Amino acid sequence: MTAQGKGRRLDTPDAARRVEILHALERKLLWLSAWMIHHANHIRPNRDGLKVGGHQASCASAVSILAALYFGILRPADRVAVKPHAGPVFHAINYLLGRQQRERLETLRQFRGIQPYPSRTKDGAEVDFSTGSVGLGVALASFGSLVQDYVHLHGFAPEGLPQGRHVAVVGDAELDEGNIYEALLEGWKHDIRNVWWVVDYNRQSLDSVVPDRLFGRIEGLFRDMGWNVVTLKYGRRLEAAFARPGGEALRRWIDDCPNSLYAALTFQGGAAWRQALLADLGRSEGIRAIIDPLTDDELAALMTNLGGHDIETLIEAFRAQDAEGDQPTCFIAYTIKGMGLPFAGHKDNHAGLMTKEQMAGFRQSLGIREGHEWDPFEGLGIPEQELRDFLASVPFAQPLTPGGRALSAPAIHVPAAFAPPRVGEGRRIATQAAFGDILAEIGRGQGEFAELAKRIVTTSPDVTVSTNLGPWVNRRGIFDRHKKNDVFRDAKLASAQRWGMSPEGQHIELGIAEQNLFLVLAGLGLADRLYGARLLPVGTVYDPFVNRGLDALIYACYQDARFLLVSTPSGLTLAPEGGQHQSVNTPLIGMAADRLASFEPAHADELAILLRHAFAHMQAPDGSAVWLRLSTRALEQPQRTLDPAAVIAGAHWVVPPAAGARIAIAYQGAIAPEAMEAFSELRAEEPGAGLLAITSPDRLHADWLAARRSVRGGVRATSHIERILAPLARDAALVTVLDGHPAAHAWMGAVRGQRVVPLGVDRFGQAGDIPDLYREYGLDAEAILDACAEALLG
Repeated sequence: MTAQGKGRRLDTPDAARRVEILHALERKLLWLSAWMIHHANHIRPNRDGLKVGGHQASCASAVSILAALYFGILRPADRVAVKPHAGPVFHAINYLLGRQQRERLETLRQFRGIQPYPSRTKDGAEVDFSTGSVGLGVALASFGSLVQDYVHLHGFAPEGLPQGRHVAVVGDAELDEGNIYEALLEGWKHDIRNVWWVVDYNRQSLDSVVPDRLFGRIEGLFRDMGWNVVTLKYGRRLEAAFARPGGEALRRWIDDCPNSLYAALTFQGGAAWRQALLADLGRSEGIRAIIDPLTDDELAALMTNLGGHDIETLIEAFRAQDAEGDQPTCFIAYTIKGMGLPFAGHKDNHAGLMTKEQMAGFRQSLGIREGHEWDPFEGLGIPEQELRDFLASVPFAQPLTPGGRALSAPAIHVPAAFAPPRVGEGRRIATQAAFGDILAEIGRGQGEFAELAKRIVTTSPDVTVSTNLGPWVNRRGIFDRHKKNDVFRDAKLASAQRWGMSPEGQHIELGIAEQNLFLVLAGLGLADRLYGARLLPVGTVYDPFVNRGLDALIYACYQDARFLLVSTPSGLTLAPEGGQHQSVNTPLIGMAADRLASFEPAHADELAILLRHAFAHMQAPDGSAVWLRLSTRALEQPQRTLDPAAVIAGAHWVVPPAAGARIAIAYQGAIAPEAMEAFSELRAEEPGAGLLAITSPDRLHADWLAARRSVRGGVRATSHIERILAPLARDAALVTVLDGHPAAHAWMGAVRGQRVVPLGVDRFGQAGDIPDLYREYGLDAEAILDACAEALLG
């Protein structure tokens, strides 16, 4: 449908003036976004000769949508994801609202300048959701609404802070991304509310014009997911033309016009429009009366008067839907890529830039004097004070809190220590099981764990039980906006799991879509800054399937979301599960990912230390998200006292080496028994050898790099791994082993110039039992001893 004539009237004298001001600000946004990109490419010195780039055409198609939202519709509590390529428009909006400095606009795409795509961590608090990775910001806006519901239903929201709407301004090509549809389905299952997606439907992607029939399918999908769909195809001038004699024939002609032809005619201009219309409709009654009185420029303006470029149409549609309630809504706003610019409609305009001559002509057409390009109200023809008063009065300009849009929340107390599960002599336990036991104990909410237990929220993509979250869920319940009984429990059918759902639950159950897991974790991990409530999110997933959601995991970390990821089970230690359920590269991902501290404990006592550290580190100003890679292999638990600082730093000696020792064995994770067996035999020949437990190659490596960069007064800091390896002889050998890629340890040879023989898994596994697989892939005690012999001989 085409939304027309609903909501507050826009035809009163006061409203008409407001519309006039909106049109003026719309022109200013078009100018500033284009000028920002032009300045970065043609005026600012280019020292390396590389293309700077920008998306003037993509900005132009979204200008009216963003002007209508920010200057007419959005409220202070609303949270917005702006399509990536409209970043300069977003920066221009904040400039006009007084939330961005003119000097900063000149730094677009410059080192330490404003980012090409809106970034929470680099552009500041005005950015709600980073949107550089196409499609992910759209989905995160939806899951943000779910997180906001969680915060309010649990009573965590600051007093007086209202709930806001979550709005995503979406490039139509973003709807090619598969994660969009995973998020839509998950959103339907969780009955998300107060979500708008506004699709900038310019029908162009980077390479070409979008096929004509595609969007009909997409619109149907939204409706099937319970969304309201509002199509804004035509603006007021075209609607008025359609109401005249012959107007229906004109409407049918445009409706039937292929996207590619429409784009080409837009680029060619009024004369081409006239020729095409007369060729097809010249004999239709009333058509000539509509088009003959118009100049070529006027005809071009009429034929490109689409809904997504008509401020009045947009505002009326948004207001009408606002009055309808909280149903999620998709607005399909027809637009033209490059609208108002010389290359409007051209299929190659995605990364196109106006020439200096074109920009000079554009500046003249807007009445902007040379040297006044950055002036916020230059060339608008409306008194500056009136414009300033208007901007100060728009709802979004009002402060969300006295401190602005950047919220915060106090840290949740974390007890000084977590006790590992009690393990009797000879009893074995896996780190995955130990994780479940510790979390379940926290879930009792006793004593100093009471507040911590309230703030933990868990989530998992349909592997809740198989990753040992079941006991926690039994204690804390599943979150749902509506109360739903556990049918099996009501029917008195035996089940170990209590699957009742309510607004008080603390576990968010997801379908099998790992991208959704990481997007939900991102939303939960930003709750303190977006909704003023501290949450401590924990997400579990099978370790190999981190790769399936890796884009979303990196995206979540990029915006500094704080959460605990528990990936389990890991490696080929799964044995009978086969190669596709085994993981090889995840330790390397943990080392390479920014804002993510990665650990792999072998024993429950190490896990208890790291789990406690995770909940504290997630809340620290200089903290980050945390990743624990766990195993289902049950190991006998040593009776010992550990140094928590060493475990957190990444390594501790199980058996310290003698001074000047020639060799040490270092193990990580579930391979501990094989390393210990090999070490027992090695000690017969090398009594001074050491046995090292590596809990985090990521922390060791990061600390080593930081120490190398830290030089004060000519003295470099010493890293933990340097201190750990210091007792060994300079020419000593290290034999390292983990159930993962050996490169995770190979770098340690560079620390002190010692020889490293790294053992691990560098190819796909297969089904089997642990003895067969460890033997085949060189992880058993015999392989470790062979590596020791090689190292000593070398």
